Amino acid sequence: MQGNQVGAAESGKLQELTKKQLLELEREKKSKLQRWMDLVIWLLPFLGGLAAVLEYTQIPDNSMNRNPNTYLGFLLILIVCYAAYCVVSVAALTKGNRDMIDQQRYRAPLFTALFLLFAIYDYLTLKTGILTQPFVPCLNFVLNAAWTDRAMLLDCTVHTLMLLFLGYFIGVAVGLVTGITCGYSKRCRYWVDPIIKFLGPIPTSTWIPIMMVIASSLFGGAVFIIALGSWFAVTVAAMTGISNVDAEYFEAAKTLGASNRQLVFRVAIPHAMPSIFQGCTQAMSSSCTAIMIAEMLGVKSGLGWYMNWSKSWASYDKMFAALFVICFIFTVVTKSLEAIKRHVLRWQVGVEK
Repeated sequence: MQGNQVGAAESGKLQELTKKQLLELEREKKSKLQRWMDLVIWLLPFLGGLAAVLEYTQIPDNSMNRNPNTYLGFLLILIVCYAAYCVVSVAALTKGNRDMIDQQRYRAPLFTALFLLFAIYDYLTLKTGILTQPFVPCLNFVLNAAWTDRAMLLDCTVHTLMLLFLGYFIGVAVGLVTGITCGYSKRCRYWVDPIIKFLGPIPTSTWIPIMMVIASSLFGGAVFIIALGSWFAVTVAAMTGISNVDAEYFEAAKTLGASNRQLVFRVAIPHAMPSIFQGCTQAMSSSCTAIMIAEMLGVKSGLGWYMNWSKSWASYDKMFAALFVICFIFTVVTKSLEAIKRHVLRWQVGVEK
């Protein structure tokens, strides 16, 4: 009797172990050499940042470089940010949390490569002129241009984000309704599927000249184009995901007395969520492409318009500044979608690492 109680207590302790604790128990012990290699890789970004600083300060410039301290300050800020990341990771490690330091060890080579890429780009532009300026401006020129024209850049960024999210969310919302309805109902799919097959092969950018003619406003036309591309991607993904749900799940739910509403919201949609999120990611990619083309061709504000306007005035430093802002925004948006996906699908095996 006492042995059974001890066994039950040990079983209860095992059930109380979290996923992180189980992974910690399964973690293989590293050798001394492996630990030293991890430390070297962990410190590599500092060496990459130092190389970028020395390249910028010690190699003579090939052309005039106004306000030279801007880029140097930018590099130092990045190095300080990485140092702060190191401090936070070590602090978390002392409390028994290895997640941050493991993530930093994984990302350290990428941070190092980023610093080296900055150094190589600066060497090819400012130091040697292999990439001809001002057509390919150095990073210091780009940073100075962004700071000088920051008010206009900020206004264009706000306009781009407003246009992007308005069209994207309208397209995703309508696409979810269409895709879920068509995936669950064969009768609805009979009528909608030909429309999808007809519109699917047509690139989103093809609609831009048409919208410029028939739309009452260029802003409304751009929203329609972005929403159209998002609608198609989400509709196809949701319809495919729900269509691929095993029929046995529906039969089991019906046996337990589930209504049609419960079959849709408790069975079909949860099982189709991975496919739906994949469609949302594709929709964001389509939206980013469509918004840049729409702003360059017709809309009178936004980062795409700003790039086209800067090019017409041969202000290539401003054009590159807008390009970097676009890359930064779309990277943040994509990472945010991935974070939402990991949180919603945390039950899925292999999603959360």
